[in-house]
Amino acid sequence: MKRLLIVGAGGFIGGFIAREGLNRGYEVWATVRSTTSLRYLDDERIHIVTLDYDDPDQMAVTLDKEMPGDTGWEYIIYNLGATKALDFPEFNRVNFQYLRSVGEVLKSIGCTPQIFLFMSSLSVLGPGDEISYSPLDANMIPQPNTRYGVSKLKAEQWLEFQSGLPWVIFRPTGVYGPHDKDYKMMIQAIDSHVDFGVGYRKQLLTFIYVEDLVSAMYDCLAADPEKVTRKKYIISEKRAYTQKEFRDIVAAELNRKVVLPVVLPLWATYGASYVAEKIGRLRLKPSTLNRDKYNIMKQRNWNADTTDAERDFGFNPRHSLRDGIAKTVAAYLAEKNNK
Repeated sequence: MKRLLIVGAGGFIGGFIAREGLNRGYEVWATVRSTTSLRYLDDERIHIVTLDYDDPDQMAVTLDKEMPGDTGWEYIIYNLGATKALDFPEFNRVNFQYLRSVGEVLKSIGCTPQIFLFMSSLSVLGPGDEISYSPLDANMIPQPNTRYGVSKLKAEQWLEFQSGLPWVIFRPTGVYGPHDKDYKMMIQAIDSHVDFGVGYRKQLLTFIYVEDLVSAMYDCLAADPEKVTRKKYIISEKRAYTQKEFRDIVAAELNRKVVLPVVLPLWATYGASYVAEKIGRLRLKPSTLNRDKYNIMKQRNWNADTTDAERDFGFNPRHSLRDGIAKTVAAYLAEKNNK
């Protein structure tokens, strides 16, 4: 069996990665923190590995003990990361320093996979063309305007120039699906007959359904390593949507005939983000609304070019936004009705 290590399997996407790996015939190891819920990692075939990412010595001992055979895992998907944090040092610790520590530990125990797939983000590229709205592409010079994007870019650059690993970098756009918390908040708002938007200029949004993202991971792992390693790929549905299109699709699935669109000016959104971030720091808990999130919301062009992924490993998402939202809303309603 092909042996796969998923680093950071406890989040929204991790359970989907593990399940698809089993479905495709991989033997799957999944690393989690001691506090991680195993709700979506409950298949007894998954080898659960508990790591302390702040302790490289503990990671080395544990991974060396778990490592199968003499050479270890043929494939590694690195899915560990933080999308919100109290400050840049926290982003830097989780998104950059943890990657560096894990990479150095893997080399120290003699495990060099055929492919090391790193989950980055479209946010590393920063604002695109907001005049002609030409698509973001993987060959652009990154100019991140968020602390999150900067920390992910640092991780990318370590992989590229210092790691010695056969890396592949995925830069997905907004990932949604069952169990996701961020898009769930938007669905809940529309369920309450309100949809909040930011800014009055035209905005193009892109999405990728979680199952399509995970399928792309495994299609990439199955490709010729010489064809895909040391490359960066944007992962997105092939078309962009407006906020109104997103709202109409969600409202239709929720059977909400009337939804009030509330558009906040950028200055008001920034003020609210600043205050929410300060309150989060006082509470020592990252706020969903913060200045990083503000920079993401104000960006007008998330249009994306996936040509490279289509060419190199046949990327072709099966779910349109309408298809993916139908599954996501169904899961949301099932959870809501079971409370």
